[in-house]
Amino acid sequence: MKVVVAIDSFKGCLSSAEANAAAAEGVRSVVPDAKVLSVPVSDGGEGFLEACASAVGGERVRLTVHDPLMRPTEAQYLLCGPTAFIESAQACGLTLLQPHERNPLVASSYGLGEIVANAVGRGATHVVVGLGGSGTSDVGIGMLRALSDAFLVEDIALCDTLRHVRFTVASDVQNPLCGPDGAAHGFSIQKGATNAMLPILEERARTFANDSALRMGFDRSEQKGAGAAGGLGYAFLQYLNAEYQSGVHLLLDLIRFSEKTKGADLIITGEGSADRQTLMGKLPMGILQRAQGVPVVLIAGMTFDEYQLLEEGFAQVVCINPPDLPIVECLKPDVARRNIRHTVAQLLSQL
Repeated sequence: MKVVVAIDSFKGCLSSAEANAAAAEGVRSVVPDAKVLSVPVSDGGEGFLEACASAVGGERVRLTVHDPLMRPTEAQYLLCGPTAFIESAQACGLTLLQPHERNPLVASSYGLGEIVANAVGRGATHVVVGLGGSGTSDVGIGMLRALSDAFLVEDIALCDTLRHVRFTVASDVQNPLCGPDGAAHGFSIQKGATNAMLPILEERARTFANDSALRMGFDRSEQKGAGAAGGLGYAFLQYLNAEYQSGVHLLLDLIRFSEKTKGADLIITGEGSADRQTLMGKLPMGILQRAQGVPVVLIAGMTFDEYQLLEEGFAQVVCINPPDLPIVECLKPDVARRNIRHTVAQLLSQL
């Protein structure tokens, strides 16, 4: 029996590799001689760097940059030949902030610009940036300022060095920059914004986009992914002529997922919370689309809209946590590992 395990990180709890390992233990507890292929995955957010490293190898470059509150923090990116893979959350991730520190009016993406500048300085001619898990909503202004400081230019769009670099942004967010589904109204509450902050964040984004369009002669604020990571997507699209790609499909191409599923009897995927939004380009949906007829089981810490998920084609949708288990317990790594192992073992015993 061949089982492919490709589970997204359970944010704030387990990495993709840790969740995969627990699921693999569950498989082998029932089918000891099963061939289990664990594939670390990410949609562009947390775990993107680990997934890329697993797929292509490369050199990990470590450096000190500024976190969202402009404090020194350690970060890393992956350099593989002329291509640099960067996880934006390394510099401006929500997990770098304590709950009481979260304030998207002041949080800056400056540190991400420092990583990009370092990668270009080391010879990268293609920069792939995973956008996700950010604690910022500054429209990428901080990131652009860091690039201006690094390359000693006032207008990044006129920087000769960066003109010769190809940028790709990877994200599962397809939202525009502004409006009810934009960066401010769509995502900033989870980053600590209050209702009173929303119109301020929206106005800041709209003003920056309007000013940029007047100066540059074009406007990419409505493009797919412009609202990703608090508007970082827009900054890359507008100022660095970046190409937007689905983070899921970029990574699945990188790891040659279709080859790994050949001859498989089952694929196990998962995420922290599965619901109808899973169908809107999230990682498990990408796995399902690439399954080539292999049954796909979806496990999650919380499940909603199970009927819609099953209708879309998942063989089973299973919550790993007992209904009476407090959320505080669910988020403990040891508890999550145990529940993944138990859930997968039950699934395999029923086949």
